[in-house]
Amino acid sequence: MPFECSQCGECCSHLGLVHQVEVDYGDNRFLIRNQYSGERTNVVIDPDKIALFSDRTIFTTRPEACPFFRFDEAVMKGYCTVHQTRPEICRDYGCWRILILDGTGKRAGRIMCQRHIASEDDHLTRLFSEQVDPLIGLDDDAWDKLVIHVVTAAGFTVRI
Repeated sequence: MPFECSQCGECCSHLGLVHQVEVDYGDNRFLIRNQYSGERTNVVIDPDKIALFSDRTIFTTRPEACPFFRFDEAVMKGYCTVHQTRPEICRDYGCWRILILDGTGKRAGRIMCQRHIASEDDHLTRLFSEQVDPLIGLDDDAWDKLVIHVVTAAGFTVRI
């Protein structure tokens, strides 16, 4: 299923624990190191995000944020300031397969990876526990279709 980033910033708000600046070459060029894999990546601040990168206030509210993540409170969107040269792990990441919204359009939950529901919505969690978790033996397409049917019948909407 296709993934479309909503720029909420959840993924990047803790990546400072993963990506560390190893070398600041100057001229908005850096060598970063993945603390877990040891992978090193040369990154460059995107030309259209240099001013945004210079604002470091994000670290007062999100101290574990990736060193290259910035959040614009005015538009409520996050930005990767090295998007063009970001590490492979960032290129491969998709935070949800199915996004589930409540009746007001607010995120109620998301299906991540292999059929994992991430939700703090009691109604949605109960719905999954009672109607979705017992389902076994379905291929991914059939499972996705059934989940979409179950949650939409319960008044939720989905984005895939």
